[in-house]
Amino acid sequence: MKNLKYIIVPFVIFIFLRIIFVTSFWENLEHKSQDLLFLLRGPRDISNEVVIIEIGDETFNTLNQQWPFPREYYAHLIENLENAGVKQIIFDIEFTEESNPESDELLAQTAARYNNIIFAGKLIKTIKEDHIKQQNLPPIKAINKRGIPWGTVNISSDDDGFVRRYEMFQMRGKKEKYSIGVISFAMLEKNIGWAKEIENTNKFFRIGDRFIPKITSKSCLINYYGPQETFNYYDFSDVIDDSTFVSEFEQNLEMDINQFYEIKDEFRDKIVLIGVSADEFHDSHDTPFNKLTKQPMPGVEIHANFIEMVKNMDFLYRFSSLSWLIIFFLLCFILFIFNTNVKPTITIAINFVLIIGFVLFSYYIFKNKNILFTVLELPALIIIIYIIGLVFQYVKTAKERKFIKSAFKQYLSPELVTELLKDPKMLEYGGSEKEISVLFSDIRSFTPYTESHTPRETVIILHEYLTAMVEVILNNKGTLDKFVGDAIMALFGTPVELDNHAFWACKAAFEMRQKLKELHLKWENERKDPFETGIGVHSGIATVGNLGSEQIFDYTAIGDTINAGARLESANKEYETQNKIIISEQTYEMAKNRLIVKYLDEAKVKGKKKPINIYELIGIKEEI
Repeated sequence: MKNLKYIIVPFVIFIFLRIIFVTSFWENLEHKSQDLLFLLRGPRDISNEVVIIEIGDETFNTLNQQWPFPREYYAHLIENLENAGVKQIIFDIEFTEESNPESDELLAQTAARYNNIIFAGKLIKTIKEDHIKQQNLPPIKAINKRGIPWGTVNISSDDDGFVRRYEMFQMRGKKEKYSIGVISFAMLEKNIGWAKEIENTNKFFRIGDRFIPKITSKSCLINYYGPQETFNYYDFSDVIDDSTFVSEFEQNLEMDINQFYEIKDEFRDKIVLIGVSADEFHDSHDTPFNKLTKQPMPGVEIHANFIEMVKNMDFLYRFSSLSWLIIFFLLCFILFIFNTNVKPTITIAINFVLIIGFVLFSYYIFKNKNILFTVLELPALIIIIYIIGLVFQYVKTAKERKFIKSAFKQYLSPELVTELLKDPKMLEYGGSEKEISVLFSDIRSFTPYTESHTPRETVIILHEYLTAMVEVILNNKGTLDKFVGDAIMALFGTPVELDNHAFWACKAAFEMRQKLKELHLKWENERKDPFETGIGVHSGIATVGNLGSEQIFDYTAIGDTINAGARLESANKEYETQNKIIISEQTYEMAKNRLIVKYLDEAKVKGKKKPINIYELIGIKEEI
């Protein structure tokens, strides 16, 4: 059941984040982060084939003419541009309302003489009582009746007001009305019958041999080439200023400037867009480059960016949403397992590297592959799972600490319990070989002693004795392994590492005998019968660890080293030692500089082919 968390929690995280990621709040955050990719990439080179003629503040100052301008101005503009040898003329100015009939007719007749002109219109929506009505707002009748192409100039922004998508067409019922940018390239592909060059599918919008990836049903991402004025701008007044046109500015100077002739050659073979840039027209929009220049981009330059993008086949693609969804789903599980099982000091470093690497990857594929990928989703996942991982590890550690304290507080000194808490993994199920020292202590002739005393008397004196002995063991960095009746088994050097474990085991044995002498004096005063003990200490390799079952924890040690320690304890009877402590030569060799011993004999010990030297521990040099 405990492993179910590795399935349930990541799945819940996945569902939760996918819901968050479709909210407008998150989309705005993602858009802002993706805008930074444009800023990091910076402005790019353009072909200079697309240019813009603007009607801005300078135009009004030069012409001293109120808006709207007479339509013969535009007819004059067309003539000058055609004489200059332009490739195409695109108006981002709507001639949807009738003006002076003669001016309207002049503009229409002039445009009709050429087959490379596109006018602007709109698809507008009006809200009626119970429905939304859509209708075309085409150019004036004089233009429309001559069959001159026109396209929509609708510009849509995201919730934050930034323009990142280009509306390639508008729908009126089931009929598509294409934008000026789409019609521009379609006409360039095939001037006659250009409408057949356009095809709309679920994923792509085809114009000739260009397959434009769609981001919505009718729009694509704009792969901006730079901020405002990345494209070459020319003032409207300069283009119409030839020898046949005299502006009020020229009249005041009493001279004919004829600015057009100085720039005429710059329009040859160019796609020319005409639009407004003055603030009062409210046709400037925020784009990803706004943070760089703090200046919005005129709508006409947005159309220019689209045309340049299509011409260069420089489309911006979205990373496959299905592929990323699958990858994201798998990462939820992988990152959760990683963050809940690895130390936080390691996970925070790895997570930081992953976040930086992912952001750099997003930038790399944007800059080099024209793929726009999420910038924030994986960092959000990593941060959330890291926090959840910290919580899980905190709870897990708290449980482990509580268990260790409850399991070892009676068997280890507080100092060793503190050390053990630093690395609870040493208590995981299973054993490992380790060099330790083992101490066995047993009461001599305890059975006759119990027979001559009441159970209550036996329990009271045994409790007092065991309490005193355990205190000595714990004070000497030992681990109380178990009581076996009246016998005591203690380990030194496990579970916490102890370099000089042999010395501490011998010191504990000596102090246990000293403590027993103190108890003898106390019991004599209390008219209680004393008893004697024997102690054996041996050092060597043993199998130590949690050797219990899944239900019952049992940290202990097994092996020949343990058996040898028990036999040394019982050997005190055979050798009638004065101090009742026998240690092996292995123990003696590890701590001989600090021990006072008496050689006893060569003894045969189970698990050893050759007899080993055994010694009686007389004292500790620090104690003598």
